Order: sequence, then structure tokens, then C-alpha cells
Amino acid sequence: MKILICNDDGYQAPGIIALYQALKDVAEVEVVAPEQNNSAKSNALTLHSPLYVSQGNEGFRYINGTPADCVHVALSGLLGYRPDLVVSGINNGANMGDDTIYSGTVGAAMEGYLFGIPAIAFSQVERDWVQLQAAAHKARDLVLQMAQQHLIGTSPWLLNVNIPNLPYEAIGHVKLCRLGRRHAAEPVITQLSPRGETMYWIGPAGAAMDDSEGTDFHATQQGYIAMTPLKVDLTDHERLGYWAQTAAKLSGRPHG
Repeated sequence: MKILICNDDGYQAPGIIALYQALKDVAEVEVVAPEQNNSAKSNALTLHSPLYVSQGNEGFRYINGTPADCVHVALSGLLGYRPDLVVSGINNGANMGDDTIYSGTVGAAMEGYLFGIPAIAFSQVERDWVQLQAAAHKARDLVLQMAQQHLIGTSPWLLNVNIPNLPYEAIGHVKLCRLGRRHAAEPVITQLSPRGETMYWIGPAGAAMDDSEGTDFHATQQGYIAMTPLKVDLTDHERLGYWAQTAAKLSGRPHG
């Protein structure tokens, strides 16, 4: 089994080091990750400046770009082979609900999925790497279980996995969940620069709006591992009929 590991916290982040250490004995693992923290970069690709590949400790390779850049460059030429699985993380903090749209961790995994490779994004629910080794071993368990079920190296799929910051024995089993929802983000934070100009900082994420049973928020609050299958198709299939009528009116044609 060949695994490509990426993240959005940077190649020196404790989360990616722990994930590499947990997987290196059960697979051929290569790390290609961002040089710097690239949180909230989603699926962004760098198109207007060159990308450079450098090598760091443990043989990790790092790129002066986004998480999606790293996976794209790795899969389209750098590796020279096709891995069986792309794994992203372990992220420093949750990627649940609306977070998945912004997440560079999810964006890296999604880039692998777009290349037709199974991919998993791993995150810890709370920040600061508490119980990180336990989360890394749970990630290892999940990868091995997927391999035993012959799900790796076959048709592509994309999973978003959030692991509670608990000791290994206290972490519950995997629960299949839908994404929850958050309230709107907190207001922007303003400051004056040394030149007297107003600076704006994006405010913190809002609280959970939908954390009902069945959501990723609810599962992790109960101590379970939340696993959510994701897809790329953003089409609002349920409302295509409504918009077909609207499109017909806009074009001056009767809706047939």
C-alpha cells in the first residue's frame, strides 16, 4: 500500500509528523506538504507564481504553496507513481459542518479524490494537539480497516473524519454522520496599523447551529469518531425543477 500524506498546518506541524509515524510501518508513505500554515485555503491552486519543492526532516518534501498545490504537484509528476490512498492531516482543530468548505485539510484530500484516488481528511476536534498520539493511532486503525475491506486502491471516495481529543481507550467507535451547520461567523476584528490605517482580521467561526443527532458535531460531543462521506457535486438537485421554471421565464420560453 502506497500512501501520500499532506496537511494544511505545514510540514513541521505535530499532526502530520504523528500521522506519518503511525502509518510508516504499515505502508510506503511519502509526505508532500505546505512549507507554511495554509489553513482555510480550501481547494486553491497557485497559478500565477512558480512553486518550489524542498526537502526537510524525515525525508518530508515541502512546497511553497497551498495544500491542493502539494497534492496536485505530487500526483501530476513529482512522485512518479500513483499512490493507493491520499491522507490529509491530522488537522489542529475540527473540520465539521461548514468548515469543510474552507478547510485546506479537506481541500488536500479532495484534490486526491479529483485525481481518482481514495482520500481521507483527518482532524482533531479541539486544538493544541491534546491526545495527538491517540488520534494518530485511531487514524492508522481506520486506514488498516479500509485496506482489509479492499476499499483502498479501488474506485475513488472522499471521507472527512473528526476524532475527539481523548485517550485511545476512551474514543468511541466510528459513526457515519452528515455535516452539521454553524451560525454565521463572529464579526471581523479591527485594529489600527502603525500608519493609522484600519486593518481587518477575520473573526472566529460561529457556534454550531445544527448539532442534532446524526451530525458530526453531535457524534464528537458524545466521544465518537465522526466520519462523513463527501462529494464534489454542488448542484442543488432538489430544486432543479424550480429553477427550470425560473430559467424558462427568464428566457421568455414556456416551461415544458
